[in-house]
Amino acid sequence: MNETMVTVVGNVATTPVYRELPSGPVARFRLAVTARYFDAVKNTWNDGHTNFFTVWARRALGSNVQASLAVGEPVIVQGRLKVRDEERGGQHWTSADIDAQAIGHDLSRGTAAFRRVGRADAALTEPPPLREPEPEPVG
Repeated sequence: MNETMVTVVGNVATTPVYRELPSGPVARFRLAVTARYFDAVKNTWNDGHTNFFTVWARRALGSNVQASLAVGEPVIVQGRLKVRDEERGGQHWTSADIDAQAIGHDLSRGTAAFRRVGRADAALTEPPPLREPEPEPVG
């Protein structure tokens, strides 16, 4: 099956909503993406149209989104684009969703500090014990 993969750079527009579902954790938030262009005549940057996407993050990504993202932060989202048309209450709605595979802060606009999340199996997450260095041979 062909799927439309996208990479989108924008700002977190809503507080991530986190839910524990039978299929696993899921988080969703709205992403605002505004095109900017340079007007050479006025020598200024101008904002263009803003697109909004609903970003869905599942499993570990959803848990990490909940703990890491806040409104206004610049992020890069990569995932599958899904455009939906539906009728609700007699009105036609079109929505653009991204089923995220990866989400990260946009480091061209700020800094971040990465923290690994522990797994259930401690042997996989704990570093090996430190050993005393071997003494240097003499002579």
